[in-house]
Amino acid sequence: MSTPLRPVVPALAARAEEDLRYIRAVLVSSGRFTAVPGWGAVYMGCVALAAAAVAARCERAEAWLLTWVAAAACAVPGGLLALTRKARALDLPLVSGVGRKFLLGLCPALFVGLVLSVVLHDAGLDALLPLTWLLLYGAAVLAAGAHSIAVVPLMGACFLALGLVAACVPATWGTPLLAAGFGGLHLGFGAWVVRRHGG
Repeated sequence: MSTPLRPVVPALAARAEEDLRYIRAVLVSSGRFTAVPGWGAVYMGCVALAAAAVAARCERAEAWLLTWVAAAACAVPGGLLALTRKARALDLPLVSGVGRKFLLGLCPALFVGLVLSVVLHDAGLDALLPLTWLLLYGAAVLAAGAHSIAVVPLMGACFLALGLVAACVPATWGTPLLAAGFGGLHLGFGAWVVRRHGG
């Protein structure tokens, strides 16, 4: 008397479906995060250039810092909104897979930058803020870029280079270097991403 084969077929189909889900998850998590928002970077660059124009006229350190804090408060939400929209358009999740790796690479150094900004300002060391921001933002973008398109780590390296310049020149160069980094680099690389990888 032979054993019926019918129950084996659904079991094989379920196993094959489970294997396909696993393969798809591995491919997504090992891929590159392509939802880098070019228009978001352009927007952030424009905000930074406007902030630099205002900050250059500030005579007091508190007013200078407040200008850059206000700029960050305008630029970061706009950049995040552009990132979210592009990720949705490409059907890439931000909180899992490669999107999660991108954010995990980006956020720790940004958090350190926030903490150090408060500490340096309280200590009256505002002159060190430009090099701190440039170096830590560069480190954040470089780390996130390990899971993204090649232009992202290149931009991070450029921020690091500007941070090194800021460490070697007089403090009066701080605002122009911030304009070159957060303004110029965001505009240039954002335009490159728009042209080569879509908005």
